[in-house]
Amino acid sequence: MRILGIDYGDKRIGLALSDELEVTARGLGVIERKSKKADLDALAAVVAEHAVGAIVVGYPLRLDGSAGIQCGKVDRFIAAVRESIPAVPVTVWDETLSTKEAEGLMRQTGVNRKRKRGLVDRIAAAFILQDYLDKKSRHAPVGPAGPGDGPP
Repeated sequence: MRILGIDYGDKRIGLALSDELEVTARGLGVIERKSKKADLDALAAVVAEHAVGAIVVGYPLRLDGSAGIQCGKVDRFIAAVRESIPAVPVTVWDETLSTKEAEGLMRQTGVNRKRKRGLVDRIAAAFILQDYLDKKSRHAPVGPAGPGDGPP
């Protein structure tokens, strides 16, 4: 089964995809935000195209573990995804520092500013998904969580 990782943002939705063995994550691309319906339609198309069996959405907790400012927006997005793609379970996963890690990696590799825009979201989604896959492979309890429940 393939798992789709999502880094939800105000302008873009970063996407990453696991391999079928659920061992590695790779950046897939971004959905440029247009409208709720257009965003969900684009997401549903990606799910269908890649035969996605589960979705992991990054949850922006603060370093102290409390809910960050974006958590309300992410909760509403997760609820909309669950409603529009009900056959695919959605798991909430702590994304703390994933964007910072992605930006650091791009700085180290010398990615220019123009190319950086969509790339950071895709890389952040890959970091979120890879963290999920790594924890899952260590047999940590992983399961769907409700909006607002935060990560497992």
